[in-house]
Amino acid sequence: MSIKSGKESDILAAIAVKGMQEKKAHDIVTLDLRKLRSSFADIMVICHGTSDRQVDSIADSVEAEIQKATGEKPLHREGGDKAEWVLLDYVNVVVHVFLEEKRRFYGIEELWGDAEMKNHPSEA
Repeated sequence: MSIKSGKESDILAAIAVKGMQEKKAHDIVTLDLRKLRSSFADIMVICHGTSDRQVDSIADSVEAEIQKATGEKPLHREGGDKAEWVLLDYVNVVVHVFLEEKRRFYGIEELWGDAEMKNHPSEA
């Protein structure tokens, strides 16, 4: 599946949420950026883990679930060396997996406060 339409972005974000839930990620949210004029993507999916090991595991799970369901790999992955903040860039969907302290520090949700935000349960 090539991620081109808004509906495909919704599907990809849902798969990312599933990958997060598989590893018991905390405070999973999606931010729909499509109505914002300054957005660089359609959707951001954000969560956090309580240890660097969990952050890395969550990011790996998201990547594996998306590849299994769509064949897509992230255009770019960064932050895995310290596992405090891993970013997976799927062009129209950007996934952020934070260590809890780093998530509070950077406050991504507050930076994009005008976006439509949806909370997801930590477990499916």
